[in-house]
Amino acid sequence: MSTPAPRTASVRRATSESTIELDLDLDGTGQSTIETTVPFFDHLLTAFAKHSLIDLTVRATGDTHIDAHHTVEDTAIVLGQAIRQALGDKAGISRYGDALVPLDEALAQAVVDISGRPYLVHSGEPEGYEFHLIGGHFTGSLVRHTFEAIAFHAGLTVHVTLVAGRDPHHIAEAEYKAFARAFRQAKSLDPLVQGIPSTKGAL
Repeated sequence: MSTPAPRTASVRRATSESTIELDLDLDGTGQSTIETTVPFFDHLLTAFAKHSLIDLTVRATGDTHIDAHHTVEDTAIVLGQAIRQALGDKAGISRYGDALVPLDEALAQAVVDISGRPYLVHSGEPEGYEFHLIGGHFTGSLVRHTFEAIAFHAGLTVHVTLVAGRDPHHIAEAEYKAFARAFRQAKSLDPLVQGIPSTKGAL
């Protein structure tokens, strides 16, 4: 039996607003080195790597003296691009994943389809959550924004629903962990799947 090709990617992106260097291995063990200069985003990406079993290295710098937005958005874009590149033709993947994850009072559900069709449905966050400042740099609005960027550039259909939650930190972390667990299931190789899991023959 032949050894599957490595599902890895390295992506670099440089603009007048940020510089991102990212390496990932979809078949890793959850090891990560994350340095985005936005501490709470580092925390979320570390959780994503750990719970999706992706090995992830990110080094990002940008104009955070203006706002964290550009650096966070561009990192999410590059992460999506790297996921898409590493997935290759998607032969043998499970394709779908679903996870329900608690973090104390917060409870989040994520459903992922590695469909090739970018789409995000994100709901349930409390009114005003987008204005909360978490960790001194990261606003609640960036949670949805990063999911949008990852889904669009990776070609994923993603549904994220906050079922319950009060603490802004817990809400964001529960959503990221749920997304990680759902993606872990979706990107896993299923020995029962022959070829590409789509009646179209392509994803």
